[in-house]
Amino acid sequence: MTGALILFVLALSFISALIASKRAVFSAGGVTEKVHSRPIYHGLNTAIWAGAPALLIVLVWLFAQSTVIDSLVVSTIPSAATATPSEQALMMSEVRQNAAGRTFKEPSEEIRTATAAYKSLQTTAAWAMAAIVAAVAVAGAALGLRAIEPRFRARHSFERAVTIFMLFSSLVAIVTTAGIVASLIFEAGHFFAKVPVTEFLFGLRWEPQIAMRADQVAGQGAFGVIPVIFGTILISLIAMIVAVPIGILSAIYLTEYSPRSFRAVVKPLLEILAGVPTVVYGFFAVLTVAPAIRNFGLFLGLDASPNSSLAAGLVMGIMIIPLISSLADDALAAVPRAMRDGSLALGSTKSETIKKVLIPAALPGIVGGVLLALSRAIGETMIVVMAAGLIAKITLNPFDSVTTVTVQIVTLLTGDAEFDNPKTLAAFALGLVLFIITLILNIIALQTVRKYREKY
Repeated sequence: MTGALILFVLALSFISALIASKRAVFSAGGVTEKVHSRPIYHGLNTAIWAGAPALLIVLVWLFAQSTVIDSLVVSTIPSAATATPSEQALMMSEVRQNAAGRTFKEPSEEIRTATAAYKSLQTTAAWAMAAIVAAVAVAGAALGLRAIEPRFRARHSFERAVTIFMLFSSLVAIVTTAGIVASLIFEAGHFFAKVPVTEFLFGLRWEPQIAMRADQVAGQGAFGVIPVIFGTILISLIAMIVAVPIGILSAIYLTEYSPRSFRAVVKPLLEILAGVPTVVYGFFAVLTVAPAIRNFGLFLGLDASPNSSLAAGLVMGIMIIPLISSLADDALAAVPRAMRDGSLALGSTKSETIKKVLIPAALPGIVGGVLLALSRAIGETMIVVMAAGLIAKITLNPFDSVTTVTVQIVTLLTGDAEFDNPKTLAAFALGLVLFIITLILNIIALQTVRKYREKY
């Protein structure tokens, strides 16, 4: 019903916009010059009045409906009065499963009663929301049409609504970011209450195991993050060794040497790589690149692992080539033509102009693109999950398997382990470390661009 309701609101807004545009012209006697705002602004303003409040009610209603209905249903279960919050959550999960028809065992009498109450409340809430939203949408459309007159400042009203929407979007982005950071810090604080910070930051062994019994010594874990950080840096370094030269040189060629027809074809094809899902790169790494690298290592007489940092790094470098190439291309293209012509007029060759004029002038954009690509490489998940390995070790052998921060986060949060044990909470500590690293790299990139922006 929610989808149909949203479609109704959008259709009503569209129809109201058309009617308002016609009515704005009619109110001015057919002479649009007498109207303060163009008819399209009257239509857009009426569409906002009809749609925005109604859609906002739908959003708030859906956000609060589940909590309200769950609390009302729990109050109808006699045994829930003495149950813990986790037990009440299990009861509500069983009620939802029964309401959806997914019954794996014969429910008790109180669960059947609660299921009936849950269905009834869901139906009542759906129809109540439909009635309220429809009434608000119709009332908004009527008010918008009623406000139309030749001197009504519809454009100002529309622009004010757009400004409020952009402000709301900015606040949502800020609140979301703050929530992510707060959750990481909160859960990481629980982890550091169980594991010392010094052991986490300076430990050389990463074995996030937990004891299943009190006398199980082998289950005592080690949470030293240095091997994990080392593997992340190693794979990212290999990726940057592959991506930086190819990305910058391709940008130089496309900007300075290639014909326009060649650039018009090759540049979009190059940037298509940025739209390929990372899981595709992961499959390519694990099925093609990793076996080839292992066979090459065995041919050289080296002990090569099926999963290796070299395989993950090479494929990740291919993935971030379009990012570096695109940003470097934009930076080189932004250099004023007069600087090129002045260098050539003084007798410099084209290669000398590129090395001594264009690259120094475009250096802020190039460095910023490289650092942003490095942040992308450090935070990549699918490729390293599929091709890097799971064993945390400190090794410079590119044919050996290593692990990264993202791989360990996925591993730690996979399974049915309790949420409050150190093994699960370690994922949040790793996430906080990864967040800090990428934040520092982004700050360095922004400061680099800002520092040299006005010099050229």
